Amino acid sequence: MPGIWTKKQVEAWKPIVEVVHDKGGIFFCQLWHVGRASSYAFQPNGQAPISCTDKGVIPGLDGMDWSPPRRLRTDEIPATVNNFRLAARNAIEAGFDGVEIHGANGYLLDQFMKDQVNDRTDKYGGSLENRCRFPLEIVEAVVNEIGADKVGMRLSSYASYMEASESNPEALGVYMANAVNKFGILYLHVIEPRMIKINDKYETPHSLLPMRNAFKGTFIAAGRYNGDDGNKAMADNY
Repeated sequence: MPGIWTKKQVEAWKPIVEVVHDKGGIFFCQLWHVGRASSYAFQPNGQAPISCTDKGVIPGLDGMDWSPPRRLRTDEIPATVNNFRLAARNAIEAGFDGVEIHGANGYLLDQFMKDQVNDRTDKYGGSLENRCRFPLEIVEAVVNEIGADKVGMRLSSYASYMEASESNPEALGVYMANAVNKFGILYLHVIEPRMIKINDKYETPHSLLPMRNAFKGTFIAAGRYNGDDGNKAMADNY
């Protein structure tokens, strides 16, 4: 994946962003940290990937040889928050219109939020509020750096990518929707609950409507939509 943490990377992005803008496009940079969804081969000096836990992803899942992670110490977390802040600043310097903080798909922020992964006993684990503390510190830092009108966030409270599952996904989703309201971010980009295939059609047993009702900005729902499904969702005020 391309990075945006060095000056050289910022300069390399500039002509790409310019082309998108020349075509009339709006371009947001999605900021990732995969956490434990990694291996020694991708880490500096072959170190262990970092996470909220030292529990690893099952080796061989999705055909990858995942390496056991290292649990971040409490005093190390501010540096990771700052990395997101710096990446957001770099994105704006490169000309992007804004950034999307990736808090979904079983990556680092999702690992902290999900109670089936996060087994911490410090202020970043245990209660729902504590598990969401780290992602919300990142949102606050990024908003303070580049402005709320340039910030979106991706969430997947109902999904269990990379074995990151949650026992009460609706409570997690609604809590995060309410929590980011105070920062005034531009949008939430949320993955639909896992789809169940019935008679060759995908249907969902859950709804993102509680999250949509809680969030005050633009709400983007994504997941197995075709044209007809999208039009129906809009017609039903979903």
